[in-house]
Amino acid sequence: MRLLTLVRHAKSSWDDPTCVDFARPLNERGRRDAPRMATHVLRALGRPDRLISSPALRALTTAQIFAETFSIPQHAIVCEPRIYEAAPETLLGLVQWLDDADRHVMLFGHNPGLSELAHLLARCSFDDLPTCGVVQIGFDSTRWCDIDERAGTQRFYAFPKQLRERS
Repeated sequence: MRLLTLVRHAKSSWDDPTCVDFARPLNERGRRDAPRMATHVLRALGRPDRLISSPALRALTTAQIFAETFSIPQHAIVCEPRIYEAAPETLLGLVQWLDDADRHVMLFGHNPGLSELAHLLARCSFDDLPTCGVVQIGFDSTRWCDIDERAGTQRFYAFPKQLRERS
């Protein structure tokens, strides 16, 4: 079985109108939500074998927060430029080229690409993945290259507002 966990970056800041999209940092809510979600995901899903992130600041910072929670060294995060502003077909291509030695991969990125990828791969219980939302899709496959449209099953879905409502 293969497990793909998609994480949309935490809430980012729009405070600086001169800041280019790629360099937008997390805002206060994002910095608060990401560690809480990482702890929740670690308890629910365990540690992934590989973390792969868009190099955009808000996604990479979210991945770094998750890595710290998972006790994974920050240098182990793979930055993949093709994730930024990627179409779902591009993301599917990345998934199909993942290393088969990694059974569980966590991918950090952006909407609309991540939401569209999730819906391309499985029937999902949500329309759009909210900021810092996490969905895990499982595949009955021994190789990543065999994963294709509608091949997966949603196994987990959580988002920060759920956690805040439980507190």
